[in-house]
Amino acid sequence: MYKKILLPTDGSNYAEEEAERASRLLADGGEIIVLSVAGKLTSSAFQSRSNVKKVNRELYKEAEGNVEHMLSHFDETVNVRGMVVVGFAAESIIEVAEKENADLIVISSSGKSGLHRFILGSVTEEVLKTSEIDVLLVPNKE
Repeated sequence: MYKKILLPTDGSNYAEEEAERASRLLADGGEIIVLSVAGKLTSSAFQSRSNVKKVNRELYKEAEGNVEHMLSHFDETVNVRGMVVVGFAAESIIEVAEKENADLIVISSSGKSGLHRFILGSVTEEVLKTSEIDVLLVPNKE
């Protein structure tokens, strides 16, 4: 059983399975932290600052929605809290896990479909390669 579990989410359809797995592995008195990482665009010659700020606000809102969606899969008996950070997904997941002293990361084998699935699958791969914390890989059932 694990005392502190980090549960990253990208808003994919695997929230119910991930939440159930994390709940089963949580020790009495333990905590689950639901994390979503909001990407951040930087200004360039091709985009105005106001457009970049607008996109960044939308990315942050989407991350907040991802956390809320995942939190809805837990009942009131589970000690769970949500968190949104801005950054690169794999790097941020590892940083938060270390900062929060998590002893397990529960992550799905890939995220959203299409191009996102390929990209977000690479996030999972990077977490698996670089984490010094235990990682539970939840297989997708598609």
